[in-house]
Amino acid sequence: MTAGSRKQQGEIGIAVVGTGFGKKVHIPGLKAHPRTKVVAVYNRDLDKAKEIAESNDIPHACDNLTDILQLPEVKAVAISTPPFLHYEMAKQVLEAGKHVFLEKPVTLNVAEAKELYHIAQEKSLAATVDFEFRFVPGWLLFCELLAQNYVGKKRLITINWFGSSRANPERPWNWYSQKEKGGGALGSLGSHTFDYIHWLFGEVSRVNAHFTTAIPQRPDATTGEMKPVNTDDTCALMLELADGTPCQISISAVIFAPRTHAIEVYGDEGTLILASENQKDYVHGFRVWGSKVGKPIAEIEIPNRLTFPKNYADGRISGFLRVLDQWVEAIDSGESTTPSLREGIYSQLLMDKSHESNETSNWVNIPKLDTFI
Repeated sequence: MTAGSRKQQGEIGIAVVGTGFGKKVHIPGLKAHPRTKVVAVYNRDLDKAKEIAESNDIPHACDNLTDILQLPEVKAVAISTPPFLHYEMAKQVLEAGKHVFLEKPVTLNVAEAKELYHIAQEKSLAATVDFEFRFVPGWLLFCELLAQNYVGKKRLITINWFGSSRANPERPWNWYSQKEKGGGALGSLGSHTFDYIHWLFGEVSRVNAHFTTAIPQRPDATTGEMKPVNTDDTCALMLELADGTPCQISISAVIFAPRTHAIEVYGDEGTLILASENQKDYVHGFRVWGSKVGKPIAEIEIPNRLTFPKNYADGRISGFLRVLDQWVEAIDSGESTTPSLREGIYSQLLMDKSHESNETSNWVNIPKLDTFI
């Protein structure tokens, strides 16, 4: 259901917690949505919070989450802080009876994600995760074609996601360089990848993972001292899907590649490819190609019914708005919509098992979500 077609039920007051991604995507997206109003912003530096609030016409600026949750106009909270802060913050939000919108990776481990999910369930609160690829036009077409059995019986899936955001060795050391704080390419990119694999292809039966770190040291932003990096910046994974299909994944945040993100599905009746060459915008730019056996590959046009009603300079806002639609619908109806913390649990489970595989150099089995949750 789109924002425009939904029956208007009044504004929902939202607090934005985290002002990196929150400032770039959450605030403009929430301001653009007809049902949400940003009423408070959090930053651990109160002066920065006040500056952001003033420049975006936000009534309240806080450096304390407790203060935000005591504001009567705050009905829900959008969290985009670094991953190591997600669990405690989201738990506090949910226990205060507020709905939560959470960036990925949702937590540091699957036990934390499960706890948040059960709190939200017990309190009948809407807990949504920002898995925006589920709503990007090219991805929606790709999903439809797979559902129509375009490729026939799947024989092989390959996924490559290559970025250069960490390619500069002079980029400063921070939380991203620390495994215990949820850093690394698997958390930032793999969390999305595992969700869209679940969405497009179903559950996974086992995983074999190998992680490497191309840049083992980075300079401290203040002192310039070189500090060790213990997170992955490149990941090679092999999955076996529940239906037996092999899926090969390559992820890196330290390489320069002409085609940055691609999924290729090969079956006994045809091939489907979803790919983008847009390095600067990982939402816009996706195109779909297909071919039946013996026929040349050709681009498949994305129908207008799937395109974004409005494009933004930062394509992440376009995807965010569609996820936001789901969150608002869940708040209105009192019923869970997708993607919720349930999907966040599965993504986190696959990340945990991938780390286990990397550490043990073994295949690791994945439990079924219904029995695990």
